[in-house]
Amino acid sequence: MGLFARFLTLWVFLCIVTGIGLGYLFPSLFHALGGMEVAHINLPVALLIWAMILPMLLKIDYSALHEVWDHRRGVAVTVGINWLVKPFSMALLGFLFLRILFVDWLDPAQIDSYIAGLILLAAAPCTAMVFVWSRLVEGHPQFTLSQVALNDVIMIFAFAPIVGLLLGVASITVPWDTLFLSVMLYIVIPVILAYFGRKILLAKGTLDDVLHMMDPVSMGALLVTVVLLFGFQGEQILAQPLVILLLAIPITIQVYFNSMLAYWLNRKLGVAHSVAGPSALIGASNFFELAVAAAIALFGFESGAALATVVGVLVEVPVMLSVVHIVNRSKGWYEQPKTLNG
Repeated sequence: MGLFARFLTLWVFLCIVTGIGLGYLFPSLFHALGGMEVAHINLPVALLIWAMILPMLLKIDYSALHEVWDHRRGVAVTVGINWLVKPFSMALLGFLFLRILFVDWLDPAQIDSYIAGLILLAAAPCTAMVFVWSRLVEGHPQFTLSQVALNDVIMIFAFAPIVGLLLGVASITVPWDTLFLSVMLYIVIPVILAYFGRKILLAKGTLDDVLHMMDPVSMGALLVTVVLLFGFQGEQILAQPLVILLLAIPITIQVYFNSMLAYWLNRKLGVAHSVAGPSALIGASNFFELAVAAAIALFGFESGAALATVVGVLVEVPVMLSVVHIVNRSKGWYEQPKTLNG
């Protein structure tokens, strides 16, 4: 492991501080960059995500996708965590922290809206960044792609009913343009490019060389993304740091709870570590573009729900990187033969 990768957490922390500082000092620049979006998907961030996920997609042997059936237990764990556990655990955590533990520090008129934002965040599993997390834990590429695609299909049918049930709302406005564009941007188009790019590079015998050259570009894109995400919210972070901190606590807890539950269940079921890693990460991550768009559509741009989903954006990278670290460091334990007691 190189010096850069070994201290990735430090670089991310420095990028967080840099992003907040730049966002505060140069708000007009970040407002302009933040305004470059279509259907609530920021185009500069989308380009950076492409730079991060293409190396992962180039590693996929598309002729071997049928092998994912061999990892059906990992698929079952991930689907169960994403759709049967995560939205409901977030609703419980939101109620516990915002209505009981933190009620004295929050605006009573916004508490329901904050909880709604947390639920919207948890009800939408991630589409793009999980390719990055999977790559960092040396996850099974075919499994990751298949699981993300399956989640997108389920999301079309399950997102609105689950959110409606938890919010007690008869009908939910689903931002279909955001959902459709994200699937096209983060799955369909890059997968097509990676499929043909892989064939060309294999024919030339240069695939490994290209992947090696893309590594620093991919990690650099991750750090620039962190700067942008925190820069977009730099003014807001400094204006109401306590509210953002309080909202970040239940989000962080649910990420660790769901990821570790998925990881443990995969181990109990004898799933390979290369599948358990991405399964845990997919089970915990959030599709923040969809959550932000739905919050704005339902509650308005200045609502507590919109703020809560934005906090999810800020928590995503540093917390998920810590989960990546846990998964990598625990590989030896994971692959130990299990005793009768576990």
